[in-house]
Amino acid sequence: MRGMVILIAICLPVRMPWQEKQIDSVKAAGSAEEIVKQPELSITSPSALLMEADSGMVLYEKNADTAKRPASVTKLMTMLLSFEALDAGKLKLTDVVTVSRHAADMGGSQVYLEPGEEQTVQDLLKCMIVSSANDAAVAMAEAIAGSEEDFVARMNQRAAELGMTNSHFENACGLEAAGHLMSARDIGILSRELLLKHPEVTDYTTIWMDTITHRTKRGESEFGLANTNKFLKKYEGANGLKTGYTSVAGFSMSATACRNGITLIAVVMGSSTKDIRYADVAALLNYGFANCTIYRDEKVLDGNDRIRISGGVTDEVQVTAQNAFQFPLVGPAASAPVSKELAILKSEAPVSEGEIIARMDYYQNGSLIGSVNLCAADGVEKQKYRHTLQKLFLHYLNCR
Repeated sequence: MRGMVILIAICLPVRMPWQEKQIDSVKAAGSAEEIVKQPELSITSPSALLMEADSGMVLYEKNADTAKRPASVTKLMTMLLSFEALDAGKLKLTDVVTVSRHAADMGGSQVYLEPGEEQTVQDLLKCMIVSSANDAAVAMAEAIAGSEEDFVARMNQRAAELGMTNSHFENACGLEAAGHLMSARDIGILSRELLLKHPEVTDYTTIWMDTITHRTKRGESEFGLANTNKFLKKYEGANGLKTGYTSVAGFSMSATACRNGITLIAVVMGSSTKDIRYADVAALLNYGFANCTIYRDEKVLDGNDRIRISGGVTDEVQVTAQNAFQFPLVGPAASAPVSKELAILKSEAPVSEGEIIARMDYYQNGSLIGSVNLCAADGVEKQKYRHTLQKLFLHYLNCR
């Protein structure tokens, strides 16, 4: 019967071992809003957000959808597009980039690249991420898209694809420009994309000090890089991600930290001082780590790995879970039981190998908190006339 859904409720313990990450097929954060109560935190910054990275669940927000000037936090998008270009093979870390006059003329935070200077992609990434260098960010933008203008168009397109509805970019580095804005929620979304899809970003964001070599017509000279993110030394488990400051924007930051398998993203925008910025992100992270536990289910199928199929050459098909399941439980929700229900999405042949034919849905307090797709381990052909004759013949032989 096409479209039939079969539900099997199974009570589960709250904690189980895990190895893999939850898929993004269900936006758990939306359904979990009924479970998580907004805590009363003393956050001075005008805009803030706390997110659990694996699920995307928002644990705290304050004016999170207000578009504000992001300063160098802008570079998170430049970083994302850089890593995506590397993954796509459009760039290699060893590629040499020639710095343009336009890139070299960027003001603000910089590493003093000169027109015609050659730097590797690897070193430009370090300059941009560690020292928040505007000239390096624009040089990377030009290497990827040909011009900063075309790169900015890609930034805005990518923001739209990620659902960053309160962001608009005018440049690749975060220098003040009319209409250049981001919201705390959008920064959280962007930070999560970087962490989950490009975890190597923390190899750069955790560099405390390093050097590059300027190679110009005057010869070679060493230049020191120092991380602008002093929070790395102030908070246990901190591993990123990007700071920002201009006199107009104030102090902003996307702070990431990991403890006991939990990764949190704390965003603050428009802080009046650097100390307030760091105090607020610490308060957000402290709340998250104190109140967040992770529900994990590695054995999604519990050994029941076969699903009946009608109209096929076989009566059932083996399925495999696309991944393990995990979800953050916050505050009182940590003690509420979690159940899972099997939903059959396809029950008739033909079935292709790897096809998603079922789903395991996870519920808490009656709310869907996430799902795991179940895929066919083998294909099942649709039963034809010759298959029916073969079955009849085999049945005849067995009855003799």
